[in-house]
Amino acid sequence: MILYPAIDLKDGVCVRLVRGEFDQATVFNQDPADQARVFQEFGFSWIHVVDLNGALQGRPVNTEAVERVLAEVDLPVQLGGGIRTMATIEHWLSRGIRRVVLGTAALSNPDLVKEACRAFPGQIAVGIDAREGFVAVQGWAETSRVKALDLALKFEDCGVAAVIYTDINRDGALGGLNIEATCDLAFALTTPVIASGGVRSVKELRELKHESHCGIAGVICGRALYDGRIDAREALRALV
Repeated sequence: MILYPAIDLKDGVCVRLVRGEFDQATVFNQDPADQARVFQEFGFSWIHVVDLNGALQGRPVNTEAVERVLAEVDLPVQLGGGIRTMATIEHWLSRGIRRVVLGTAALSNPDLVKEACRAFPGQIAVGIDAREGFVAVQGWAETSRVKALDLALKFEDCGVAAVIYTDINRDGALGGLNIEATCDLAFALTTPVIASGGVRSVKELRELKHESHCGIAGVICGRALYDGRIDAREALRALV
């Protein structure tokens, strides 16, 4: 199971939000590239990056910060936030992003996801951010009436590399992963699922690893890594 350390970008710096609220941002590193280097030195095999401003505005905003991350590390990077056109997908993949995450676009323009999967096999993931089981979009500012599972099922046969499932109510709040909901989603899909939102302990990572047979291929961790609740090396050992 892959552990993805998260670098969330807001106004060019590395932050963590609480339940997606932009007015509850804590700055953890002024230099995202430096943070990426630290993660590489710890031994992570991937980095998960989100352009938070881009997610709200519907276009890439923290481009310079993302490019600094790419220049600093040799690790594969998956990127989400504000990626809603084929031109933007092509741009980031050509710049060295290994996997693009489509969130709002997956709900508003599912044909884009399918087209991108055909054009770039294995390099497109779908991000499903849920509030009380319903998909939230536009940087989590809006909640739809579409259920997370219903959206995920639309992409079962088009070659999506992974579905990244985030429980918004737990994200950044250290409330614990919603393991039950994540397992339910993964069990219903053939597409691998990456868990996200609220990771708070290595014990919890071990519990998630125990459920990997459901189809959970990875987990994203943010605040608990930054504030020291989770030791990076211990966490990586727990998921081997």
